[in-house]
Amino acid sequence: MTREEVLTKLTQCGVVAVIRAPSADVLVDISKALVDGGVIGIEVTMSTPHAISAIEKVTAACGAQAVIGVGTVLDAATCADAIHAGAQFVVSPVLDTRIIDTTRRLGRVAIPGALTPSEIFTSWTAGADVVKIFPATSMGPQYIKDLLAPMPFLRLTPTGGVSAKNTGEWIKAGAVMVGAGSTLVTKEAIAGKKWADITRNAHEFISAVNAARS
Repeated sequence: MTREEVLTKLTQCGVVAVIRAPSADVLVDISKALVDGGVIGIEVTMSTPHAISAIEKVTAACGAQAVIGVGTVLDAATCADAIHAGAQFVVSPVLDTRIIDTTRRLGRVAIPGALTPSEIFTSWTAGADVVKIFPATSMGPQYIKDLLAPMPFLRLTPTGGVSAKNTGEWIKAGAVMVGAGSTLVTKEAIAGKKWADITRNAHEFISAVNAARS
């Protein structure tokens, strides 16, 4: 897919699953469960054991149905390695223009993290496709509205404290999508291999996005 196609798929879906899996094998099962529930954005964090090989494995297994990306990227070298392994989008908790430059040079979607208006605008002008508001936990949906009032051209996504219950509020505030971690892929579901629970959670998130957009 082209960078534009990846960005369109992610924003149309409206949800990116932020996954910290204990193994690559489990990651494939999690990803399939998410796709069954309508969540096609799969962010494999670098805290996953052997994350680069895990990205290769989940891309081979689910790449036709899902959009696989990498998260918690802190340097340009890791960014490049993940893209070569199959990552279609790159998420970072921080603003590092070298990561943005590498992502764009390799034709993938750049989603750097930022919090203040200056950081967010700097990310955007540096080439971010979407800016991740992180940590969003203590900010709330009103912060998205406040940012978009003077800068309506921004594409923003919150990560941190996002649940199925408040996803609609974030979308109504102007977020193009949300990033969800443990509220979507729970530790209990992973430990018990309760893939149906993850599918159900995914469906709830997608329903919340669709209801907010309609």
